[in-house]
Amino acid sequence: MPADLSARLAEIVDALPLRPHSRVLEIGCGPGAAARAVAARLVTGHILAIDRSAKAVTQARAGATSEIAAGRMSVRQAAAEDFTLLPGEAPFDIVFAVRVGALDGRHPQAGRRARERIAAVLAPGGKFFVDGGRPLREISLP
Repeated sequence: MPADLSARLAEIVDALPLRPHSRVLEIGCGPGAAARAVAARLVTGHILAIDRSAKAVTQARAGATSEIAAGRMSVRQAAAEDFTLLPGEAPFDIVFAVRVGALDGRHPQAGRRARERIAAVLAPGGKFFVDGGRPLREISLP
């Protein structure tokens, strides 16, 4: 695990059903500590870390140069409620979010749009998790 990973984030990453080939989307990555921890567990898989904040995206990219160079991680500026796959981009096996207002009930209208966008980018059988469980809650999407 990365040295800058808090015990709480380490517990969350440990709870994700990661496989070496998983395609993972982290929503609200902040400086990217959890995304780097996920990338460390991937062999042929990939994590895309997104955040609406340009500052967070810059920090995440700066902290993940080796993971990005290895092809296990990428970072993109995007809000959950506006996120779409790029042309040719494969859907995700796992989507997770920690302390994201659109997904924790603080912003219900944005949350509805975000859940629609997440459902559209999940692979068949994919799983969506948010913090607030022990340590995560799996969210069912239509």
